Amino acid sequence: MRNFLPSRYALIIVLVASVSLARNPDDKIVIRSLTASEHPGDAPDSIYVSGQVATVLRFEQEVAPDKTQLLGWEGRFEPLLVGSKKVVVEPLRELGKDERIPLVVTLQDGSVLQFLVRPQRPEGWTDHQVNVFKDRDSYNAVLSSLNDSLKRERELREENERLKKEETSVDHALAALLVKGEVKKTRFRSEQVVVLKDGDMEIRVETFSGRGKAAVVVRLTNTYSDEPWRFRDARLIADLTSYSSLPFSLRMDRAEIVPGQSGTIAVVVDHSAFESKEGLRDLALEIFRQDGLRQVIVNLDHALVRK
Repeated sequence: MRNFLPSRYALIIVLVASVSLARNPDDKIVIRSLTASEHPGDAPDSIYVSGQVATVLRFEQEVAPDKTQLLGWEGRFEPLLVGSKKVVVEPLRELGKDERIPLVVTLQDGSVLQFLVRPQRPEGWTDHQVNVFKDRDSYNAVLSSLNDSLKRERELREENERLKKEETSVDHALAALLVKGEVKKTRFRSEQVVVLKDGDMEIRVETFSGRGKAAVVVRLTNTYSDEPWRFRDARLIADLTSYSSLPFSLRMDRAEIVPGQSGTIAVVVDHSAFESKEGLRDLALEIFRQDGLRQVIVNLDHALVRK
């Protein structure tokens, strides 16, 4: 059995968000397609990148290396990799929210395609591969569009199934009560409250013990920041080196917290998540903000689960 801290009901609160990145095998891999325009008056298409993550642009024909360039890349990107039908872009660090770096790609037939390399989307995703087409009616473009449509349909179907399960889930119902502050309507008992500050974020973490379950309520307040705080995802792990997340139920009252506003995240964990071959184990809950950096980590002692 692994303990993150020796003390009963101890909390680990990581306040420096840059400690850990939410980049692991569970992250969403984004492969998308776009039809690029050669008309100089059209706005360049955007490519969304993240620090130390390679983004591949894949074209239908060979790329001319001597006429393909990323403008002003020095000190911010690895040297551009150009070969065959691919261009690889890799930032050395996260780009600032207002950074826009022009990328000019010239194909062997003389076509010049322009792009803007930008930081990852506010939703938290990064382009891992972008399939670029000149003719939206070409066979490959139509096939790629069909595959994208099938993928979106599959994701919507999976999301609908998830929502149906949540409608009948006891743990999700409990998390919904906790996020509204209605603890008295549950059988949870407050065990510990920690209030700390990380830059422009005030963080209040409360852990709860329960019969066969444990719970955490995290309240985040955006105090002075000039931009919103956005939730990306959460993970429940048994080891700080683990990439896979254990099952849990989560509810939040808002995914975006504007300056001066507070938001609450409630998590309920069933006793089964604490079980291992060696017996009950301690767990840790990680919460990540939109840029993939970990905002907070909370230790969950297995003793929080009452019989």
